[in-house]
Amino acid sequence: MLRRHPQIYMPDLKEPWFFVPELSSRFRRASSGRPDTLEEYLALFAAAGPEQRAGEASPSYLMSLTAASRIAEVQPAARIIAILREPASFLRSLHLQFVQNHIETETDLGKALALEEERRQGRHIPRHSSRPQVLLYSEIVRYVEQLRRYHAVFPREQVLVLVYDDFRRDNEATVRRVLRFLEVEDSAPIEAVEANPSIRVRSRPMHELLQVVSVGRGPASRAAKASVKALTTRRLRRKALRTFRRRVVFGDPRPPDEDLVLELRRRYKPEVVALSEYLGRDLVTLWGYDSVE
Repeated sequence: MLRRHPQIYMPDLKEPWFFVPELSSRFRRASSGRPDTLEEYLALFAAAGPEQRAGEASPSYLMSLTAASRIAEVQPAARIIAILREPASFLRSLHLQFVQNHIETETDLGKALALEEERRQGRHIPRHSSRPQVLLYSEIVRYVEQLRRYHAVFPREQVLVLVYDDFRRDNEATVRRVLRFLEVEDSAPIEAVEANPSIRVRSRPMHELLQVVSVGRGPASRAAKASVKALTTRRLRRKALRTFRRRVVFGDPRPPDEDLVLELRRRYKPEVVALSEYLGRDLVTLWGYDSVE
């Protein structure tokens, strides 16, 4: 929604990942032309007008150990927005996203969590994943530690911490709060949008086939993609891919595993208590952790 605001400029590339040195330059370049140098990064904002706020959205900046200091070094006046979600639902959504994006191959979250110790030792890493560290799900939810890294290098008034539940409950009010934080006009009509809804990969083989046809990396993949192009028009290809994704590859997420959810909530209750104290807001009750023993 911010992208539609006339006083805000955001590049077409949604997640540049530039300030995350944990990602290799090879991976950034192989991932849809993500910038590898500061000049390439700044070029993403070349079309921004002098009256516009320029920004981008890379969730990995919150998890990175060094992104906060790197951002502050390049732009100490930057305004940081962090959106925090209840840990169990966040990890479930993140896992579904990783499977969809070919980062994770284990479609069961419980089994993926059970693989963490072996993955720390370099085993059971998906062959397509160039980011094995992000598959350590239990290390991702460290909200207080992550926020402290930003508060250490930015004044508090430059860091806005939002709770996902507020955004879902009152989309418009939360967006207007963000606009005021960015010091842009906040009175224009706001249209609510369902962004990046969670989906489930129904078939791993079909998902891999879709990746081959869509991306076309490697001799065999490029040959398959070239064959499809030769036999169809762009319009037909797009329509066929949309239908294929909707009917064969993806589906609605299954109901959450209640035993796993309870296990995760027990594991992360200390983090939720600490976050409540850090932010001065009762997230223990809001997220239902007051009933977790």
